[in-house]
Amino acid sequence: MANVVWHKQLQILLDLTRDDLDHPELPDLWDTVYKTDRFYGRLGVPVSERDLQCGGVCRDMGVEAPMHLRMRGGRREAVHERREDEERHSVPMSDEHKAYQERILRAAHEGGFGGDSEVRTRIGRTWIQTDTLVEGADGRRIGWEVQLSTIDERGLRGVRTRAGKAAKNGITPAWHTDRAAYAQRNDTHWTRSDRLPAELIARNGDLRIVSGFRALDFWHCDTNAVYPCPHGIRRCGKAHATAKPRDVFFDDMVRQTAAGTIVPIQFRAGTTVHRYWVTNADRDRLEDLDSDDTRLPPEREITPATGASRNRPTCQPATAQSAEQDPPTLAAPLAARPLLTALPLQPAAPVAETVPPDLEQGETPILQATDTTTGLPTELIMLQQAADAAHQRLQQLDDHHERDLQRQAWRKAAEVVQAAVTRYARTKRLNRHEVETRLRQLVRHTAG
Repeated sequence: MANVVWHKQLQILLDLTRDDLDHPELPDLWDTVYKTDRFYGRLGVPVSERDLQCGGVCRDMGVEAPMHLRMRGGRREAVHERREDEERHSVPMSDEHKAYQERILRAAHEGGFGGDSEVRTRIGRTWIQTDTLVEGADGRRIGWEVQLSTIDERGLRGVRTRAGKAAKNGITPAWHTDRAAYAQRNDTHWTRSDRLPAELIARNGDLRIVSGFRALDFWHCDTNAVYPCPHGIRRCGKAHATAKPRDVFFDDMVRQTAAGTIVPIQFRAGTTVHRYWVTNADRDRLEDLDSDDTRLPPEREITPATGASRNRPTCQPATAQSAEQDPPTLAAPLAARPLLTALPLQPAAPVAETVPPDLEQGETPILQATDTTTGLPTELIMLQQAADAAHQRLQQLDDHHERDLQRQAWRKAAEVVQAAVTRYARTKRLNRHEVETRLRQLVRHTAG
């Protein structure tokens, strides 16, 4: 139950604790609203199609939570239609949830990306609230939503709606859980880790994602194929792709989704469309395959990973009784990690200063004045310092309106420095992501 109700038709908030519902200019407002709602009920109109929604916690989080009115012992009450909306008012954020939020921000900052927790984004007259929003490269925004084992899986609703609203507003939804039942859902792109206490989640050891990431195996459907034909034919002679489970480090997932080297896809298997995370190289090959499934798409050049992680693991060994439909692959060899950390090989920079032929006509190459200590152009350094300063001012503000204005200023500054990095990388024939990461690390280390 809630004390504040949003009336969709009147576009006002109704405070049930006040006799006049906090609208003295509208006499008999309660009688009108209550009788209308009861009339809808007698007609059998579903609660979700009436005019009342939760105007408290649910509205603040950007969730449309339908409600109906009733009288109990002379008290006015507004009742949620769905149990999960009611529990949103009473279930506090767990220590594990907070640990995940802190870890996401820490991993993002270590990769040179910004972010913030409990970010509210306005959508018309309503809001959506993101657990942790990571500001990635090229204006990319990753909205991490952490859903742990706090409620029964049957009570988790509205995920597709929330994910759809985030995607429409330029936020890539990334939902993470420790529940197998949630990870098997297909309403958004889920990832899953083992169920761990907060102190293990928060520390710097290697936390593995054991569900949600896939490596795509491309093959030709002939008599030598290992997999059965997905069309139910003995051998169709076409090219296909099979999604194979792979584990990935959680921190790598945070950083590479922000960098764009791990991306979400919708993968069709028979009549079912699954939502997975894959490398951008696999995504590109899948698009080539969909455009012409008579031949295999070309291999993407991948740099092999060297060495193993230096961090102590935080994950727990999977037991036999915990095997699921989406099996954890904690024992997978680290040789699978080239799919996660691979970047295309880049040719060496030319000795003489040249402008690449693919530079767009009229595009001005970046200034060549170079800082002697960092080896990077001074213009890049100054632009990155300006963007960081704008982000620091944003973190110091408390007023919501001022934060919105400052966030716009920060994004404009970030767009300017990213465009400059792109021009510089193309001029020097360097990997853009590596240049951006090095620039941020050098500037922020110097500032620290």
